[in-house]
Amino acid sequence: MDFEIPRNTILPVDGIEVRLDASPHPFELANAAAIEENWLAEKAANPALFDGTVVLLSGLSYKAGRLEGVCHAVRFATFMHWRKHRAVSGGEHAYAHAMLVSRDDALIAIRMGAHTVNAGRVYFAAGSFEPIDFVDGIADLHFNMVREVDEETGINISHLVRGKRYHAYSTEAGTVIFRRYYIDENADVIAEAIREFVAADPEPEIEAPVIIRGPDDRPEGLMPHMVPLIEWHFSVTE
Repeated sequence: MDFEIPRNTILPVDGIEVRLDASPHPFELANAAAIEENWLAEKAANPALFDGTVVLLSGLSYKAGRLEGVCHAVRFATFMHWRKHRAVSGGEHAYAHAMLVSRDDALIAIRMGAHTVNAGRVYFAAGSFEPIDFVDGIADLHFNMVREVDEETGINISHLVRGKRYHAYSTEAGTVIFRRYYIDENADVIAEAIREFVAADPEPEIEAPVIIRGPDDRPEGLMPHMVPLIEWHFSVTE
């Protein structure tokens, strides 16, 4: 399966079928020694890193409003090596964003903690897909979003009102699949609750919440893929 998805444009998504293939990802098989060498260097630079299991795509397509893809479970060490060689890897990364929208129409993002791979970067609470996020071999995006937002912010979004559909934004760096989740509180109240959660967590993943109040609100450390998502939110209603 190839990567056949329009780049650098926001796409409406009415159906998603991303399947977890039990076979190893070809990139991991072909680069085992280099992956291990790189991992030793990464751990030396940041001992807090953990070599868990994430997934990496071997194909993704967009046709008639549907996303279809194939991914494989890989070591986090593989993912870290892949990030340096993605252009020639034959693999790509997809991740999900729950776009938290406050009652006063602000967006609630987070700034990642200093010990993480994306230290200081700002985006919506999220994490790579893991095998636990698949039901009968198919990716469950809502489950992944609920799990990641709860782990990072303490907010349970499982029963919140959601946008009508998913959307996707794909670049050579990866594909983000996102959906609005509406919280019936003002942004300052939500942010304070997140700060209290972070303060009480002995090993928080994030540094702090970040409130984004308009299309030109660009906090320091904002990930590049966030810009079109922010502009889209403040210009498109559902």
